[in-house]
Amino acid sequence: MNKGPSQRPPEAARIGQLLQRRLPYLRRKYNVKRLALFGSVARDRMRPGSDVDVLVEFSQPIGLFAFLDLKTELEHLLGRPVDLVTADALKPQMRDKILGEAIHAA
Repeated sequence: MNKGPSQRPPEAARIGQLLQRRLPYLRRKYNVKRLALFGSVARDRMRPGSDVDVLVEFSQPIGLFAFLDLKTELEHLLGRPVDLVTADALKPQMRDKILGEAIHAA
């Protein structure tokens, strides 16, 4: 994960602030350790219908239903569809690219 706050695209900075404010709650409820943005939001290519690609790292494993609840909560918070993934779920051929462009959000 790279790009400090001053290098973030404007929409990524806005989303990062929302996620940062919500992080204490997400840690308690879902064991979220870290969130990062990738995809169109990280490349400053978001369009009105774009989803938000979020890479999540957990401090402890969570179940499928909790994972889906987290995805739904993030969608409500951000007002957009969210593609929520863990690093382990990334396809090997895309992993390095995604991790290289990921912007630490919370």
